[in-house]
Amino acid sequence: WPSIYLGIDVIVNQETPPHINQVSAPSLLDLVVSLGTHDAQFHISELGTIFCYQLGTMIYLVGKLLTHAVPKWETGERIALAHYMKDAVHG
Repeated sequence: WPSIYLGIDVIVNQETPPHINQVSAPSLLDLVVSLGTHDAQFHISELGTIFCYQLGTMIYLVGKLLTHAVPKWETGERIALAHYMKDAVHG
């Protein structure tokens, strides 16, 4: 399908430790889409926020600058689609 994003990662049933996106462009927003049946949470360290991260949740963030994570969840299957623009292309 057509997309404005150059990179799309598929994450299946994996915890995501705190990180920043090394290849993302700092001037553009990354998009993370939550799919599956899980009860996970999405953490953004610098903002001190924890978002409910259920099926259909879409989170836009500057992934190159904000440390984010999805720690272990209790139940269900987690699928996430992480969309990003590469800094080398748009920087």
